[in-house]
Amino acid sequence: MASPTHPSLTGDQVALLREKVLAHVATVMPDGSPHVTPVWVDTDGEAVLFNTAKGRVKHRNLSRDPRVAISVSAREDDYRTVVVRGRAELIDEGAIDHINRLARKYRGTDYDLPAGQERVIVRVVPTSVHRRS
Repeated sequence: MASPTHPSLTGDQVALLREKVLAHVATVMPDGSPHVTPVWVDTDGEAVLFNTAKGRVKHRNLSRDPRVAISVSAREDDYRTVVVRGRAELIDEGAIDHINRLARKYRGTDYDLPAGQERVIVRVVPTSVHRRS
């Protein structure tokens, strides 16, 4: 549900996030500089979801500072864009199933999980949403 601090994603934005598009995620490095990386993305209809391995730069950054920005553009129309700013929630439960769902969406097969790798779902609750379509 939308509130002044948590705007809702529109139906078009949810549809874009469910397409096979890469997102670019910006996190904050310890020195305050940005760190941007492409990720597979999806949504639960209220928040933007992506998945990462524990210990990676974005995981370390988000564990320290949950502020995040995500930019997504449609493959067939670069001007069909959504940019979400928000705070990341790190969720361990279901992370392996989630990375497998993302891998099937983007590659058509389950994720090849390296031995010992721990995964985490990053759920970004929007504090602002901008679009360009």
